[in-house]
Amino acid sequence: MTQYENVSTDAGEARITWCAGTKPWAVLALGHGAGGGVEARDLQALAGALPAHGVTVALVEQPWRVAGKKVAPAPKTLDTGWRGLWPALAKPGLPVIAGGRSAGARVACRTGRELGALAVLALSFPLHPPGRPERSRAEELLSTGLPTLVVQGGNDPFGRPAEYPEGPYGLVEIPYGDHGFAVPKRAPLGQDEALGLLVDGVTEWISALR
Repeated sequence: MTQYENVSTDAGEARITWCAGTKPWAVLALGHGAGGGVEARDLQALAGALPAHGVTVALVEQPWRVAGKKVAPAPKTLDTGWRGLWPALAKPGLPVIAGGRSAGARVACRTGRELGALAVLALSFPLHPPGRPERSRAEELLSTGLPTLVVQGGNDPFGRPAEYPEGPYGLVEIPYGDHGFAVPKRAPLGQDEALGLLVDGVTEWISALR
């Protein structure tokens, strides 16, 4: 069952798409990236699969997307929107896992602990801008202070799995996947198989949090 909720924040009006879990014990809040919305293949795959495992998925659209803008605002503004949404995410009275893809993963890492999240899920965390490994954002990931899982494509130009520093987090690699977890047609695994690996990895990690 899917429901929609508009939420006023200091950054503007945001929107939550609720995908209710079966006998839910947790909420997984998923923010989108700077170049797209909640229609991203990884977010949709998790929203489709996790409710059967007792996890309500909340797909969060930041105010800039709801307003129809094409370019994401500064990280500080993204954090403001996420903080403003949090009371609605916590309203069901269940533990909330803060998550997102790309820019949304950074928001979850930066704010999860202060907001009282149970854990952090970072999909396609942009470890650095493409071709600029010296501009590392590893500190955001390493300082969550919460159980954290990174799911990363093997060919992600924003940071391949081998580039990640050691730290207190788990890492699931999606072979051949790019920043959006798309795999080339010539890859030895298909797109559905790649998304299956993503869903299985996240499901296993979340189940262990229970």
